[in-house]
Amino acid sequence: MTPSTVFAGRDVALFGLGGSGLATARALMAGGARVHAFDDNAERVEAVRAQGVPITDLREADFAGFAALILSPGVPLTHPVPHWSVTKAQAAGVEIIGDIELFCRERTKLAPDAPFIAITGTNGKSTTTALIAHILRETGRDVQMGGNIGAAILSLEPPADARFHVVEISSYQIDLTPSLAPTIGLLLNLSPDHLDRHGSMEHYADVKERLVAKAKLALIGRDDAHCEDIGRRLSQLEGADVYPVSATRELPWGYFMHDGLILARNAGEDVETALALGDLEGIATLRGAHNAQNAAFACAACWHAGVSPPAIAQALPTFAGLPHRMEEVPGPEGLVFINDSKATNAESTARALASFDRVWWILGGKPNEGGIDSLAEYFPRVARAYLIGEASDAFAHTLEGRVPYERCGTLEKAVARAAVDAQASEDEAPVILFSPACASFDQFRSFEHRGDVFREVVAGL
Repeated sequence: MTPSTVFAGRDVALFGLGGSGLATARALMAGGARVHAFDDNAERVEAVRAQGVPITDLREADFAGFAALILSPGVPLTHPVPHWSVTKAQAAGVEIIGDIELFCRERTKLAPDAPFIAITGTNGKSTTTALIAHILRETGRDVQMGGNIGAAILSLEPPADARFHVVEISSYQIDLTPSLAPTIGLLLNLSPDHLDRHGSMEHYADVKERLVAKAKLALIGRDDAHCEDIGRRLSQLEGADVYPVSATRELPWGYFMHDGLILARNAGEDVETALALGDLEGIATLRGAHNAQNAAFACAACWHAGVSPPAIAQALPTFAGLPHRMEEVPGPEGLVFINDSKATNAESTARALASFDRVWWILGGKPNEGGIDSLAEYFPRVARAYLIGEASDAFAHTLEGRVPYERCGTLEKAVARAAVDAQASEDEAPVILFSPACASFDQFRSFEHRGDVFREVVAGL
């Protein structure tokens, strides 16, 4: 745990008692703050109360007596409308921050030079974060990984001069972290996402930019227009240390993919003499153009963190990958099953479809705005589609006359039908791709639950 001492001896309101909220409450209490915790979920309030966290009904509280409101990132700060706790805090002139901000202030207090690598972007954050942590651990570093992936940041060990914190940070968390200034900041890519919480693509991009704006060193993608604009703008600032990263094109300088290699190139240097940081050939856990981008960022970050190119190259093949992200799961012999349940939008599924020449595709769930129209260029790769969940009607309309499909309703039926059809094909190793392009909440608790069910169903074939 990282005790949060910046509010020692003061009263602090805390709203949101999920996993990160509970960890934040404990860190504040350990640091000497007087915590007043609350949540709209009455059952959660009582469960947390039973664990010794002080509960205050913040609906009735006078916010003028609080030094800050610590807000869970899942609670609306601005859009579609501010949560009532936000409105009360603003009316009282109380600052509103999150757990990442508490960590940043503790780092400034304890070890301002402690290595802090922060990662954001629309897609690929978790894989990039996990790959950076893996490379650093494989090369003997003391590494703490968390944030929007795995452990809440305040449940990690405290900042120290020789301890690396590798932290995935969502746009919601960035919005609550005004002093965010990592040692190395990564902005991978940007595409429309969470616009219900940010109001517009422009505001969403502005929020994401804050992660790299004050980073000591910034790595910024060049594979989409929004990141390219941010990178060029920040590069022009005095004292900026900004490096471009691409998985799709050769750059005159920076980090990019070339013939399967991740290269680091100085301005004016021949591509043949550029420094090779790693080779992705044959690494199943890093297949596809999207993982090439993730790996290019991870290798660049580790190189700047002091890891030698041979050590980076040696660590890459031992990366196990992440659950539910292009995860190959065991099934009947001769078939390849890919669990990509993390693909909750079309942009993520595009990356999965682009990774294979031909697939039996299971998709559907709670639909997002725009559906799967943007995936039309990949339809020729689909042998047959199997539709599940609320999106079935809309997806059937999009696929009609372009891709053979079945309405299966449930994941269990879709897996069974896809396995039969793939097995009957003449393909050498048919790929059954579960990449839903949808949120999970129509039939499952989360994308993790959905992916776990897929694994179980495949195992039972």
